[in-house]
Amino acid sequence: MRILVINGPNINMLGIREPDIYGRDTYADLVEYIKKAASQLKVEAAFFQSNHEGDIVDAIQQAYGVYDGIVINPAAYTHTSVAILDALKAVALPAVEVHISHVDSREDFRRVSFVREACIDTVSGLGFQGYVEAMKILLKA
Repeated sequence: MRILVINGPNINMLGIREPDIYGRDTYADLVEYIKKAASQLKVEAAFFQSNHEGDIVDAIQQAYGVYDGIVINPAAYTHTSVAILDALKAVALPAVEVHISHVDSREDFRRVSFVREACIDTVSGLGFQGYVEAMKILLKA
């Protein structure tokens, strides 16, 4: 199985950004964590991170016919992006929404997810392990 792992804005700032919420591990640590887990699960994982909504839309569209599923942490775009929702619907690949923090216990606006409608499941609040759980969900889909 080939999975595209997409991370949105500010995920590249892990380790610096609000360490009390996101921890001290970096984006490079996250990628290595997922690579190890993917190898154990016999999954091929590719990675994409951008702070730009259109680039994320392009990555989703380019996944069509190349990947079997998408793990996506749209970050702040979770709560604002109809474009990302529409891209996920357009490619119709199984997708799992992931959040490092437990977004439902944070600010009220974080309880709204535009992308959830196009995802088969959501994993929230499990830190880096959430990405692994998302891959497991895709393997069962």
